[in-house]
This record gives sequence, structure tokens and C-alpha cells, in this order.
Amino acid sequence: MQHDELIGKVQALAQLPGRGPAERATQAVLTTLAERVPSGLAHHMAAQLPPELAVWLRDAAGSSADEAAHSSAERFDLATFAGRVAARAGTDESAALREAAAVLEVLDAALAPELMENLTDALPADIGELLPSARATDDTD
Repeated sequence: MQHDELIGKVQALAQLPGRGPAERATQAVLTTLAERVPSGLAHHMAAQLPPELAVWLRDAAGSSADEAAHSSAERFDLATFAGRVAARAGTDESAALREAAAVLEVLDAALAPELMENLTDALPADIGELLPSARATDDTD
């Protein structure tokens, strides 16, 4: 998926007024995810995204492969996740959660399924609820 297509899908799903807010939301979510998941996973995700988006994951996860191999995830919950995304995107926490769910839904389409499984496994249950696979599972219970 190309950069413009990905940002356009985030804009539509999150019902954002323009590409600028969609870009900010995407950057905020990717940066915060990179802080929360193991660095190696963030680098694998970056490898499957357009360079304009991959840089946010790599910067937050550490730029070198050696650094990534030795860096572990920061542990925080959904409230901290929402707060960080909101601060970075310049919005409130409710909007940040809606935007994060949109970004994660677009990532689900852009990344290999096994990579999304790894992402799901790396996130705590409360943040994992934002993932499309979690919502689909919840609907069938």
C-alpha cells in the first residue's frame, strides 16, 4: 500500500477533515506503537510500510539493527497509549482512540497477516481491543 492510499484510508475511517490530521494521527499511532512493542517487531513492520511512514517506527524503535536487537518494549496500558497518541496528534483521548483504531485497521490491510499476529501478541489486551481482529473476535462471542 502506498503512502497516499494509506493516509487516505486513515482519513476516511477516522472521519478526519483532511490529510494533515490523518498524517498526524498515523504518525502519533506508529510512534507510540514503536515505543510499546519490541524494537525488532517495529523494524519488521517498518519494512512493510512506505518509507514516509516507516521512518516513524524506526525513529521511535531505534535506528540500528544492533540497537533494535537489544531494545525491549516499554510497558504501558491503554490509558497511557491514548494519552501519548492524543498529545502527539493534538487531539483528545477519545479522538485518539478512534484514530488509533483506524490506523490499526489500515495496518491490518497493509502488513502481512503473521506480522499482525505478532503485533497482537505483543500488545496488552486493553490496547489489543483497538485491533480489527479483536473487534471481530468480540463480535462472535
